[in-house]
Amino acid sequence: MKPTIYIGADHAGFDMKKSISEHLDAKGFSVEDLGAFNLNPDDDYPEFVEAVAEAVLEHPGSFGILSCGNAEGVTIAANKFDGIRAGLGFSIDAATTMRSDDNANIISVPGRIDIPDDPLKIIDAFISTPFSKAPRHLRRLSQVERIEQEN
Repeated sequence: MKPTIYIGADHAGFDMKKSISEHLDAKGFSVEDLGAFNLNPDDDYPEFVEAVAEAVLEHPGSFGILSCGNAEGVTIAANKFDGIRAGLGFSIDAATTMRSDDNANIISVPGRIDIPDDPLKIIDAFISTPFSKAPRHLRRLSQVERIEQEN
């Protein structure tokens, strides 16, 4: 069974979100669009990040995809949620290793900055790569969870 994918973006990531959503729909994924729903330049990305992060946390095994102009703002905001491991998807290699090594559950892609790899291929790599569960990665994630609980 394919995981549900929750997707959100501000106005700067709106077109990217639409492309990704159409791409994943065509591949048979269940995609839930959590906004923005128009190109309002006064929208604020934290509200869309919050909706995606909460959905991912509520539905274990699901993924989140976020986009804003440079993808940094949404990544920073997503990582404020305990249990969210968001990474910047600027290449296929980054997407693959954030899943295999860090068990990332949200990927962020820029809506207005050119990146080396095709964003749709980056998304495909992210959602198709399993977490390796290697002892060193499990140990490191345990340390991250400890930091989350202490701060």
